[in-house]
Amino acid sequence: MRRCLSIICVGLVSGCAHFEPKPLLPKQVADALQSRTLTDARLLSFIKTNAPKTAVSNWPPQSWDLRLLTLAALYYHPDIETARAKLASAEAAIITAGARPNPTFSFSPTYAEPPLEFFSPWTLGFSLDVPIETMGKRGYRIAQARHLANSARLDLNETAWKVRSKVRQALLGLYDANLTENILTQQQAVQDQSLHLLEQQLKAGEVTFLEAQVVRVAADETKLQLRDAEKQRGQARIQLADSLGVPVEATTNLNLSFSDFDQLPDVANAIKLRGEGLTNRADILGGLADYSASQAALQLEIAKQYPDVHFSPGYTWNEGVNNYSLGVSLTLPLLDRNQGPIAEANAHRREAAAAFMALQARAMTEIDAAYEAYADARRKLQTAESLLAEQQQRLKAMQKQFDAGGANKVDLLQTQSEIDLTLLAQASPRIEAQQALGLLEDAIRHPIAINDPPVELPSAKGKSN
Repeated sequence: MRRCLSIICVGLVSGCAHFEPKPLLPKQVADALQSRTLTDARLLSFIKTNAPKTAVSNWPPQSWDLRLLTLAALYYHPDIETARAKLASAEAAIITAGARPNPTFSFSPTYAEPPLEFFSPWTLGFSLDVPIETMGKRGYRIAQARHLANSARLDLNETAWKVRSKVRQALLGLYDANLTENILTQQQAVQDQSLHLLEQQLKAGEVTFLEAQVVRVAADETKLQLRDAEKQRGQARIQLADSLGVPVEATTNLNLSFSDFDQLPDVANAIKLRGEGLTNRADILGGLADYSASQAALQLEIAKQYPDVHFSPGYTWNEGVNNYSLGVSLTLPLLDRNQGPIAEANAHRREAAAAFMALQARAMTEIDAAYEAYADARRKLQTAESLLAEQQQRLKAMQKQFDAGGANKVDLLQTQSEIDLTLLAQASPRIEAQQALGLLEDAIRHPIAINDPPVELPSAKGKSN
């Protein structure tokens, strides 16, 4: 008996999991975050694994566009790792839901006091309690856990899209800062040249001090605007690093491509976009998964009305007599038929249905508002482009007059400066249109730029450093 018990105990212990300590040290975590770069070979491996269609002939790439930056963010950003961990927990819950209840072994030796003569004072006996679940409870638990795991997987997709959206916003902010800085630098050069000529004319008495002062004040204002643009560029660089999940130093010498903002696609087929957003958004599909999980939970609580059965075979040895028993037990549902948990599960199902309806209604409003904002921004940009075309025609006419001797150099430079102001004014509606396009993409959870394929989402088991 001792030998059998020893073998059983050894077998049980050998099959158990063991705790492995993994201390979390703030300094090591901070050092790991600070050491992240966009030249890591593991990042290249991640891109090739999760986005094999993305052509990366040289590493690191000569320029980083929105797609490559998005993949880097999907590798590094902590929100992705958090969503992956939640998915791993949800998938582990499926194992928990599928576990069958273990039988219970009872050993109950009995000693008689005082012992009887010629008879052993010991009575040896053991019994088993084998629980058997009824009405498919285990299947309902597994179904609920699978639906929740699917919801967590869709939440990972939703998180990946939000990360992509942040990268696009940061890259657009940097594009805005660079565009403004370039225009202001060009304008400052023209104003400095114009001011130099006016100062020479002022010395010759050809212009008044007031005329020269107007240009000087305008040049000073341009310098202040240029400093603001440089500050904006620095802040945009910090936001880009934050959206990628890397330190700012990793983006300092990064050659960025802004080709994704060169065009504004026509989205006249708004009905198709609306249908895609209302049916294929990850958060909407996640809402459906949550509703399915609530239905499985209700089925489980209804099944719990019916008690589980416990088989209890036993054996007793007493004075050389072998006694065998077979017991059956179950809980009688006389006072409680699980009405409370059933009512709660039914209410949770109604709550999940209402939450899904509210989510879809909110998505509908987001899509409609984003589409109208994008259409308005495009119309505003067309007006700005028409104004710029008129100014450019005026510059050509002024250039002809200057070449023919009918205009002086100051007038030509002044016209060029006015065009720079128009370019600066046009930059604002261009950025607004790109922002509106980003909001429309966020509303449907899909890129709609020309020749822009869908974002390749990372594997749930992928790991970042």
